[in-house]
Amino acid sequence: MNECKNAQMRGYTDYIPAQRLLLLLALLFMISCKKGGPVEESYQPTPYSITIPKYFPTLLNIPPDNPMTVEGVELGRYLFYDGRISGRSDPDSMMSCATCHLQSHSFVCGIDHPKFKGGHPFGVTGILTPHFMLPMINLVWSNHGYLWNGKISQSNPDPGMRQLEDLTAMAIMAPHEMNSDTNRSKAMIGKIKGYPNMFKSAFGSDKITVKNMGRAIAQFVRTLISSDSKFDRFLRGEENLNEAERHGYVLFMTEQGADCFHCHGGDGNPLFTTNLFYNNAKDSSFNDPRDRYSVTGQESDIGAYKAPTLRNLAFRAPYMHDGRFKTLDEVLTFYNSGLVNTPSVSPLMHHLGQGGIRLTPAYLSDLKAFLLTLTDTVFVTNPAFSRPTTLPGE
Repeated sequence: MNECKNAQMRGYTDYIPAQRLLLLLALLFMISCKKGGPVEESYQPTPYSITIPKYFPTLLNIPPDNPMTVEGVELGRYLFYDGRISGRSDPDSMMSCATCHLQSHSFVCGIDHPKFKGGHPFGVTGILTPHFMLPMINLVWSNHGYLWNGKISQSNPDPGMRQLEDLTAMAIMAPHEMNSDTNRSKAMIGKIKGYPNMFKSAFGSDKITVKNMGRAIAQFVRTLISSDSKFDRFLRGEENLNEAERHGYVLFMTEQGADCFHCHGGDGNPLFTTNLFYNNAKDSSFNDPRDRYSVTGQESDIGAYKAPTLRNLAFRAPYMHDGRFKTLDEVLTFYNSGLVNTPSVSPLMHHLGQGGIRLTPAYLSDLKAFLLTLTDTVFVTNPAFSRPTTLPGE
């Protein structure tokens, strides 16, 4: 009797693992499925590793939900240059990121842009952009917000306006840019042969979404790294500065000289910007509804804008958020003798009381010579940043 009972118990316990095995298989099948079908095992994106140049910061602004991949960067490069992202196929009305962001000018228009005279872009509607352009240089190290006023930042209560990824949807919809809508953009890109497979390789699904468009373009933009100027080579011990350039560097780095380093960095900051916001004493009154004050509501931010990197100044005229200065010499003249005092001027403008830094013409020339050592011709000619030979469907 007991043997019979024990045998029954053995049979029962032997049955439990089989049940568990079937349950485990069912759970694995459910986990492997998503709405619309199982995720294919072939989705294995290739990690893209950013090589941090010597002396550069190690903290990169790469959000956890958009890791860098070779496939994502490639897709982003194609989308960056494809005017059909605007939802249009007529060449006369198409617009891409690269319509305004020219590599030859460090991804700003440039004062000699064939369409946007004077370097001030406008949308397909003809409406001018609120500001002139900031360069797309070393944005993977930008941790204090994007745009001249830093509106796109982690502190923005709008979850759709917090990261570099969010700028794509904004550009598609803005009247002063593509003046389209996201559904139109998705439909256009989705029907172009080649793109669905590229989205699948980059994100595991061939479904075209504006979110993944933004993620891909942001990945590409994060690869736009400038680190091979004459000054970079000087820091690496590969090239020397001449006497004027060395003296200009001393002026740049001292408060008694040009006093540039507080806002634009220097030793230990090869980005040549703090990525912070300053009122740099350009105006006596303010009526721009998109300055830093419009974001923070703090009176100290009235008339304040992001300090742009000083890299590749040689390619980036005109200068300032409103493009008021057409040449680098005009910029230097302003800082030398044109400062205007108002309550919201940055306290870092130490020469405000005398109207500027008051350098002699020879010293200004040396300062300019140093600033031009930040010119990186490799950046503006790098084929990895340029338009692909052909785009999907061409």
